[in-house]
Amino acid sequence: MIRNFTKVIFVLVFCCSSAMLANAQSTVISGTVTDKVSRAPIPGVNVTVKGRTTAASTDVNGRFSLTSIEKPPLTLVLSYVGYATVEQQLTATTTNLSLEMESGVILGQEVVISASRTPERILESPVTIERISASNIKDLPAPSFYDALTNLKGVEMSAQSLTFKSVNTRGFNSNGNTRFNQFVDGMDNQAPGLNFSVGNIVGLSELDVDNVELLPGAASALYGAGGINGTLLMTSKNPFDYQGASFQFKTGINHVNDNESQVQQFNQLDVRLAKSWNKRFGFKTSFSFLQAKDWAANDTRDFDRTARQLKSGDRNTDPNYDGVNVYGDEISQNMINVAQSVQNQTVAGILAATGNTLNIKNVLDASLPANATAAQQGAFLNSLPAALRGTVQNYLPFYFGLRNNAIPNQYVSRTGYAEKDLVDYDTKSLKTSTTLNYRITKSIEAIAQANWGTGTSVYTGTDRYSLRNFSIGQYKLELKGKDFFVRAYTTQERSGEAYNATILGTFINEAWKPSTTWFPQYIANYLGSRAAGQSDAASQMYARSQADIGRLIPGTPGFESAKIAITAKPIGPQNGAKFTDKTNLFHYEGMYNFSDLFSNVVDFQVGASYRNYFLHSDGTIFDDANRTLTIEEYGAFAQLGKKMLDDKLKLTVAGRYDKSQNFEGRFTPRITGVLTVAPNNNIRASYQTGYRNPTTQDQYIDLAVGGGSTRLIGGLPEFLEKYKLISNPGVLADNYRAFLGSVASGTPNAALLVPYVFDPRGVRPESVKSFELGYKGLLDRRLLIDTYAFYNIYSNFIGAVEIYQNPTATAVKFNVPVNLVDDVKTYGGAFGLDYMFGKFNATGNVSYNKINNVPAGFINTFNTPEIRYNLGLGSKEIVKNFGFNAQYRWQDKFTWSSTFGTGEVPAFNTVDAQVSLKIPSINSIVKVGGSNILNKYYSTSFGNPTVGAIYYTSISFNP
Repeated sequence: MIRNFTKVIFVLVFCCSSAMLANAQSTVISGTVTDKVSRAPIPGVNVTVKGRTTAASTDVNGRFSLTSIEKPPLTLVLSYVGYATVEQQLTATTTNLSLEMESGVILGQEVVISASRTPERILESPVTIERISASNIKDLPAPSFYDALTNLKGVEMSAQSLTFKSVNTRGFNSNGNTRFNQFVDGMDNQAPGLNFSVGNIVGLSELDVDNVELLPGAASALYGAGGINGTLLMTSKNPFDYQGASFQFKTGINHVNDNESQVQQFNQLDVRLAKSWNKRFGFKTSFSFLQAKDWAANDTRDFDRTARQLKSGDRNTDPNYDGVNVYGDEISQNMINVAQSVQNQTVAGILAATGNTLNIKNVLDASLPANATAAQQGAFLNSLPAALRGTVQNYLPFYFGLRNNAIPNQYVSRTGYAEKDLVDYDTKSLKTSTTLNYRITKSIEAIAQANWGTGTSVYTGTDRYSLRNFSIGQYKLELKGKDFFVRAYTTQERSGEAYNATILGTFINEAWKPSTTWFPQYIANYLGSRAAGQSDAASQMYARSQADIGRLIPGTPGFESAKIAITAKPIGPQNGAKFTDKTNLFHYEGMYNFSDLFSNVVDFQVGASYRNYFLHSDGTIFDDANRTLTIEEYGAFAQLGKKMLDDKLKLTVAGRYDKSQNFEGRFTPRITGVLTVAPNNNIRASYQTGYRNPTTQDQYIDLAVGGGSTRLIGGLPEFLEKYKLISNPGVLADNYRAFLGSVASGTPNAALLVPYVFDPRGVRPESVKSFELGYKGLLDRRLLIDTYAFYNIYSNFIGAVEIYQNPTATAVKFNVPVNLVDDVKTYGGAFGLDYMFGKFNATGNVSYNKINNVPAGFINTFNTPEIRYNLGLGSKEIVKNFGFNAQYRWQDKFTWSSTFGTGEVPAFNTVDAQVSLKIPSINSIVKVGGSNILNKYYSTSFGNPTVGAIYYTSISFNP
């Protein structure tokens, strides 16, 4: 491994050295871009050298500077949304240029980087790409730029709370999306212990976003493991191009017409400061703080965890009720089994007390009839030694209940607590980002960056988790130039006071009255009620009311005291609910683009990376209570591109090799082609491959969830051996359920208990082959069309199986990640358009996704509606200084499947809208708007909260 790491370092040093050499031979081109009519500088203009990879953008004063090895004559290309593209021939002077742009209707001229890791017009991208610029963000109707991602073509989002939302494309949506990568200024934004991005808890303040680029589909050839369904890249503003002070204050309300809450206030403050000196040293810092009352998950429908489906009933009608968002009621026992356990313990206890001379059950069988009267029972008790009378008296109801078959074959659950009484809905989000930039030369820059975020939110995994004062820090050192970068960063995850709400509900019950006491009390009271002539239903209700006497009630001192004590103790032997997660990630990478060195005859890039995970949960998530767990990964890639047929066809070939310490190495090739069939009209085709390693949790988790009813374990061979799942195999949940059904019918069928055979190699990396054909074209400069179709083939698809070990005795339930033997195939497509007419811009897109050949019982998480679409209409300035934007979104119903639960998500539609007023005299914008303004409460996924309207007003200074 040290040898491999040395190779990576060698590549990085080589990249840096080559960059220094290239810089020595380069030419600097600089100038200012202004509006032809107003003479005002235009910030954010894309400036490129035609036919080359060289690119730059103008700063807030309209200035730009770029470096090229080309000598005049050459052609500069200026592009910016809302302005006609300008091509400027340079024959001599290359500095202090004065360039003008004229306002005009034109689309598709934005320059993107992420599609090929080199600048190119979005029209010429070889793969599907979506982009949001800083100027777009000012017009978005959503509460934040991150929320607005769902309006992009092919994008969906799972909202687990107000601030925790998972972005996804092309199916397989999940609450913690491990198939989608997210980068902030080049740093992988995942929480290394969770192995997925925690929304935008740590990320960019809206004032500091320069652009957002999203790549649907596989991108492993360029960006490494993960991201087989999509990659999101967010880039912040640099302090040289965007200087000065900015702030934004947003206030509003939510929970309007909410049955669970009164109207609540929503406040957010964003501040950004940036300054540069001598065009050498730059500094910026940004700050964002949000405070609000979170949405509530309040689904009280009855859920059958064994059958993994909803059932009819509620707490009053179903003794084994388990509410979707009610916790603590997952603890369930069979009434006959409990009675038999009481009988066995009583018999064993009396035998031990009497020197194995008195088997009380045998004596009762011989001494009393099955219908013994109270007098006969009293006489028998009086015949016993006084020391045994109390024990036998408590045992008699169970004895006669079993002897007379008076105890039903019924499961009974403990009384649970609503989520609102267990989690912290006082949502807070604090994000900071600070960078120090130093330009060593005009094209080489050193950067030190620190991003840190903390917050209180709620996340849905196998259980619901209250992420209280959860924090992530990301710290980076980077050296970059026009054609290269070398960076090193670390991600430090801290769980703070985060805890498992399901475990909390269970342990509050246990702290008040252990289940070993509660269930026998329940059954004894049930039998007493039945003996008094009450019906089964009435007796079940009576038994619960008696067993629950003295139960801790939310809001009382006893309940709050128990809650505080349990959330302060870690998960594990201490019977707490708190996570102790201090997992760290260290990452090193570099890249060099040799295109200029080859005089742009071909585009050629190479790069390499190395990362190391240090898992640290003290046994509360991973199997690391008594050992240290690390995971090393490394990889390298190369990409070669060439334009042909008078630059009408560009072909690109790329490949990447990656290796993780627990798995075999993987090679992921990529082939793309873009054909210009007419000016500004391009057909693209691509074959991409991607892969993802099993997550840190897929590898090393060892955690009891569902109130202790299920154990999540890693899929590595060591866990299959630890829990003897090879030598003592269990059965799939579907088979176990069928067996229980046969038992209930009185004809047990053991043939249903077919052992599940695990692959002794354990879980392995998942890969995908993705084929895409697309078209993007600009018609009459007013209509931009973008459409694509894709077909994906997943191999070794990672899902999970639920296994019941020892099914005929005391069954133990495991959830284990495994690979599907057969390939999984998905397909779909999308169509989008942008149309500008007069002062208006109309947008629309529709997406389609489908999956086939997935076996029943396999948790595949293809949680995606077949059809969804977005419609938008806006104007930056419908009349002087007034603008507006409105977005409508609809998606079809679909079935959501996850380790938390399975159920249908109804179809829903939402409308977001805003109107804005520019105040040029103070360089400010006032905005009034709302998301889901019709206030139709909806849920994006099973078990997650319902989301209503947010109405807000904001003022932005120098946005």
